[in-house]
Amino acid sequence: MKAHEAYDCADGCPVEATLEIIGGKWKGVILFHLLQGTKRFSELKREMGSVTQRMLTKQLRELEASGLVNRKVYPVVPPKVEYTLSPKGMTLEPILNSLRNWGETHILTD
Repeated sequence: MKAHEAYDCADGCPVEATLEIIGGKWKGVILFHLLQGTKRFSELKREMGSVTQRMLTKQLRELEASGLVNRKVYPVVPPKVEYTLSPKGMTLEPILNSLRNWGETHILTD
């Protein structure tokens, strides 16, 4: 589904649409790390641990296509690429923090 397509469905639809955009194993983690500020690809990869380079690239491209992440390429050798949350991506901050808090309360304490 393209980021600009509209859903035409019942009350649960906004939840479905949101999860389609930010769902998956890595997107939420990427977004959470970018809340801390601009990150280079290698920084994200290091902070995320077991994600493969291919998967991280794919997820970043999808987040960029959704308008949640900005990518800036510097014309240097070796290439330098930085990722930041877009203004739209920053609106996810309370949601991401709530997910972290829920996990700390219900997953890490069980």
